[in-house]
Amino acid sequence: MSTATALPGTLSIGLARGAAELRQFFRQKEFVIFTFSLPAFLLVLLGSIFGETLPGTGVTSSQVFAASMVGAGIISTSFVSMGTGVALDREDGTLKRLRGTPMPATSYFIGKLILVAVASVAEVIVMLVVGVLLFDVRLPSDPVDWLTFAWVFGLGVIGCGLLGIAVSGAAKGVNGASAATQIVFLGLQFTSGVFVMISQLPAAMTAVSSLFPVKWICQGLRSVFLPDEMAAYEMAGKWELGLTAGVLSAWCVAGLVLCLVTFRWSNRSN
Repeated sequence: MSTATALPGTLSIGLARGAAELRQFFRQKEFVIFTFSLPAFLLVLLGSIFGETLPGTGVTSSQVFAASMVGAGIISTSFVSMGTGVALDREDGTLKRLRGTPMPATSYFIGKLILVAVASVAEVIVMLVVGVLLFDVRLPSDPVDWLTFAWVFGLGVIGCGLLGIAVSGAAKGVNGASAATQIVFLGLQFTSGVFVMISQLPAAMTAVSSLFPVKWICQGLRSVFLPDEMAAYEMAGKWELGLTAGVLSAWCVAGLVLCLVTFRWSNRSN
């Protein structure tokens, strides 16, 4: 008499896939160094150039850049790395081989999200270490601020990760996915107040950037790492955390829908 063996569930397979993704990612030393060092390098560069104190706040421009660059680092490791990584998996045949296994697409997505979540945590640690040591960024002491950090981080990673997967499916190959994600990421950094104080940007520009998650992730993190009086330098003159949660949640749903529409196991040429 034979006993049927229960197959592992979608979550279990996804967790195992996530462990494999992490091992593969950290073996690519050059890619890891570039992923983590670029945002830190930009933070050091911009923070060293713009160091004036903002009137009536006691906060320097470099501290504002540091808070915003933490958000940019999260988006880099989720949106850009995810978009490029999935396109590479498709181009080198990894996805096609996985298609031949019982692993569902949902488990593959879970594995990728685990990768970007761990990489984003590491990115945040690197950015905060640089910010604290070089630019006197003060870590919040209020647990409410850390709770805000947690949900902004979680919604940002999920939403941007799903959008990265969607972009990879729309691009023809890994080169196209890399170019598309970098252009979008770079453009939205300039229009969302990462490199320039958002209060100094044209209203029309910020109106457009308000439609995308970069502006809200960085604004949410500025509310965590900067004193309350800095809210006056936001476009609305306040942190708008409720609206931030709503916009980021909407992008998580939109990203999931776009993933389901655009995801492909192989290139169109195959």
